[in-house]
Amino acid sequence: MTEKTATKSWPWHVVVPVAEIPPSGLHREIEAGEAERQAIAALAGLRELPRLSASFDLYPTSGDQVIVTGQVLGTVGQTCVVTLEPLLNEVDEPVDVTFASDTGEAPVLPQDGEEDEDAVAEDDPPEPIVNGAIDLGTLATEFLMLGLDPYPRKAGAVFEPVVTPADPEDHPFAALAKLKAPDSASKPKKSNDK
Repeated sequence: MTEKTATKSWPWHVVVPVAEIPPSGLHREIEAGEAERQAIAALAGLRELPRLSASFDLYPTSGDQVIVTGQVLGTVGQTCVVTLEPLLNEVDEPVDVTFASDTGEAPVLPQDGEEDEDAVAEDDPPEPIVNGAIDLGTLATEFLMLGLDPYPRKAGAVFEPVVTPADPEDHPFAALAKLKAPDSASKPKKSNDK
């Protein structure tokens, strides 16, 4: 998600300063307004975005890290890839992300052949805490986009391929084949003279 955050300008911001998160944790319910939903719909290539909300729990841990868990819920207007009809889909995307203080330094990775015995193997590095805060609006927007169906299909819509005709005369290129085929009447006759 760091790559996406760096390359996109997100339209929805709900900033929570890390200093305001108590040791027992913090719960936030957020809902995007009409302007934010329109901007997100345009960014995501949706026809419409009638609903976008999220529920987050933020827990500080040792090492200046914050674990954010929760759920992103949305109703998205898309277009069926089979019938091209408009349809509404529901997005229900779970969130489980670790944020860490952004020191501005790149993490030190072991060189080829070396292994850091103290390093904990993780799938993804922590997301950065930028300017001492976590933006829940941006996080919700990213997870909404992750939950979108890239090939939305209306219920019961079935793609039926075009069937080629069985009769060679009905083939679209049959007329061209007739033009190309030599006509017996126009062929010059071979002479048997030696």
